Amino acid sequence: MGVLLDLIQRGGWVMYPILCCSLAALAIIMERIWSLRRSKVAPRNLIYSVNDLLAKRQWPEAAFLCQEGRTSAERLIRQSLKMIGRSRLMFKDVMEETGRREAIFLSSHLELLGVIAAVSPLLGLLGTVSGMINAFGAVAQAGMGNPGVLAGGIGQALLTTAAGLVVAIPAMVIHRLLLNRVEALTGELEDLSTDLLEILAAPDQVPSVVPLS
Repeated sequence: MGVLLDLIQRGGWVMYPILCCSLAALAIIMERIWSLRRSKVAPRNLIYSVNDLLAKRQWPEAAFLCQEGRTSAERLIRQSLKMIGRSRLMFKDVMEETGRREAIFLSSHLELLGVIAAVSPLLGLLGTVSGMINAFGAVAQAGMGNPGVLAGGIGQALLTTAAGLVVAIPAMVIHRLLLNRVEALTGELEDLSTDLLEILAAPDQVPSVVPLS
């Protein structure tokens, strides 16, 4: 802890927003890893059980399994059960809207994580530029007879660049991995919506008389 505080003090004021970015990124990553677990989004045992009940036309039992609505799959199934017998077009529109809401929930805070990954190295660069200005100002006052003043100032200035990259690189990599996770889970929810559409929506109306060409 003492070493960290020393680095922050040596790096100057820019180290504090970089530290805030690192804490915010860590909080977002931990929250999204927890929220994007399969058991919190689309538990397979629930989906298998509901599909089996729906195939047997046991609507109340399927609704009972999803009554708490804690997962995205449960909320999707509950909404579909309210649309039993509706036209395919209406059913599809409602399910697409529900799916969009769930996709927004799954990707929440990831945009902020991407911003942190992009801004952190820029903050580091700002700190470096500011430090270089101070270093050359010190050299201008002390003269070139002491090169250690310039070397020490440059070394101190580069601390912020290193700190910004240390925050940005893991944040960027994990941001991409979490986006891939969201895309995979969203795809599974779309497949579930398609299955529900085929089981619960009213069949397309076929005209009883086919007009002659």
